[in-house]
Amino acid sequence: MSVTFHHAELENGLVIIGEQDPTAHTTAGGFWVSTGARDERPELMGISHFLEHMMFKGTDKRSAEDVNRDFDALGAVNNAFTSSEMTAYWAHVLPEKMDDTIEILADILRPSLRQDDFTSEKKVILEEIAMYDDQPFWVIYEHAMERFYGDHPLGHRVLGTKQTVGDMTRDQLAEYFTCRYSSDNTVFAIAGAFDFDQIVERISRECSSWIPSSPTRERASRRMIQDDSDMTIPDLGQAYLVMLADAPGVESDDRYAASLLSHTLGGDETSHLYWSLVETGLAEEAQCSYDPRDHAGEFATFAVCGHDALEVVESKVRDEISNIADRLVQDDLDRARARTATAAVISAERPMGRVNRLASGWLRRGTYVPIEEEMRRIDAITIEDLRACAMKYPLEPSVVTRARPS
Repeated sequence: MSVTFHHAELENGLVIIGEQDPTAHTTAGGFWVSTGARDERPELMGISHFLEHMMFKGTDKRSAEDVNRDFDALGAVNNAFTSSEMTAYWAHVLPEKMDDTIEILADILRPSLRQDDFTSEKKVILEEIAMYDDQPFWVIYEHAMERFYGDHPLGHRVLGTKQTVGDMTRDQLAEYFTCRYSSDNTVFAIAGAFDFDQIVERISRECSSWIPSSPTRERASRRMIQDDSDMTIPDLGQAYLVMLADAPGVESDDRYAASLLSHTLGGDETSHLYWSLVETGLAEEAQCSYDPRDHAGEFATFAVCGHDALEVVESKVRDEISNIADRLVQDDLDRARARTATAAVISAERPMGRVNRLASGWLRRGTYVPIEEEMRRIDAITIEDLRACAMKYPLEPSVVTRARPS
């Protein structure tokens, strides 16, 4: 791919990065803010997500209806998301529409934060929390994450709780916005077909007045916690099992081996857990994922099965985990590497996939790693590296949570 990386920084600290591909037929761009659930005080849990909602409620020159109408007029595919570590606002458009798209995105990132909008949106978010409370896996996963991270802020729920959202005030939201949505905590990323000088000029025109605030992030190590718990959920049709184990963070070079290791254990229909549990009919689902975070991370292994099979399934999962280093063979690595490469290249074929990878990588590590370099690092992983990773980061869970019907 004939891709060129660009980087610039405004005087107020706002960073602009881009992957320019002159052969692309579309362009994707947006603002990524280095703030999420881990940056919230416990009593304000959910405020990052609440603020994401408020960005679309109107500005000094646009109503909420105007925001939607203006995006639609450009034919934009646009959205936003909040996670534990970042919040993003993006749009995917034809190249000639990006200049106007930047103006809209920059405008909504300076919202009015009106009290009436805050009051009405609080009801929407409380309904969203209630909706997720009806999803068994989400309930058990959040329960396990809270125990895994303990008093570490990575244990915070992205949506918050009914209590924290219910007690939140508009003034607290505005204070959090001023502190975290500063120019020096924001990256504008773009991928596809564009003229970078024009992009920098437009961002400068729209964002030079944004004020820096020198925000910080708590990166203390989490306390190692051992926890084994059982939950009961009314009318639960199946049993659920979630196991969490320590894993390398996004800044660690071990992340490449860890990703391939989790894929080998429970990534797809070729994984050890699939053949041990799903193919044999013991479980409906059995997977393992690796989630690298800023100076932290976890392997999450989960299974869904019939109530009567839960003990057998858990025993089988533990057996696969405890013996993974000894059972690894070259074929495991080759298959995991092939699947990973395919997924990465498919994502990179679309500007939206490229821009999300570009922005996320910059926010987390402050550097640019081309996808070709990522592929080289993955190709360099050996079976010995996988075994060493399994020894350094045993997937043996420190937190186990089960859910059965009440």
